[in-house]
Amino acid sequence: MTVKRVYPIFKREFGSYFVSPVAYIVISIFLILAGWFFFSTFFLYNQAELRNFFALLPLLFAFIIPAITMGLVADELNVGTYETLLTLPVTVTDVVLGKFFAALAFCAIMLVPTLAYAVSIAFLGDLDPGPVIGGFIGALFLAGAFAAIGIFASSLTKNQIIAFIIGTAICFVLTLIDKMLFFLPDSMLGFFQYMGADRHFQNIAKGVLDSRDFLYFISVMFLSLYLAALSMREKF
Repeated sequence: MTVKRVYPIFKREFGSYFVSPVAYIVISIFLILAGWFFFSTFFLYNQAELRNFFALLPLLFAFIIPAITMGLVADELNVGTYETLLTLPVTVTDVVLGKFFAALAFCAIMLVPTLAYAVSIAFLGDLDPGPVIGGFIGALFLAGAFAAIGIFASSLTKNQIIAFIIGTAICFVLTLIDKMLFFLPDSMLGFFQYMGADRHFQNIAKGVLDSRDFLYFISVMFLSLYLAALSMREKF
């Protein structure tokens, strides 16, 4: 893997987002939902913080990000362009990483308008910058983990809708798993607590930068992209 081989794929995939109305629809849906849930509760609590926004973000990402990634591999498999892509001097790893970084960059752009929430609150009260900075850093890591999962789901099928359903299901399970621990025996609580993406994200969103939380997201990204590369190699 080299930057020279990954960058053209990144550029191609990132540019393709903005020649399709799907990207604008996804961003619009995300901003409408995020804005609605945030401002509908902000004035109820009357506190200068983004806690409610970050509390809802994993659930929004679990639905939105698989929609962003569902066609990255599935569409290539469906129309047959993946075979042509591999005739170029690139490896499967290059293809996977190029698509991953394109999806992550798109997610980062999607988050940029939400910085206005922090600016608005800062004018209304004394906003603590630590949790805000931690929340947006955590959001990028969460987006990276869910984007990697979405790419893995997209590599499993030629159908974008099926890829979306698989990706959304995995992301929702990781988001909600720590909310269902009361069904599990005590001996399994530690493992499933660690598996919960929402728990790790909320830790970072509190401004607590623990290496274990970052390691979790990096591990999810690595495993998902590795499985995506294996799935793509098996098909060709």
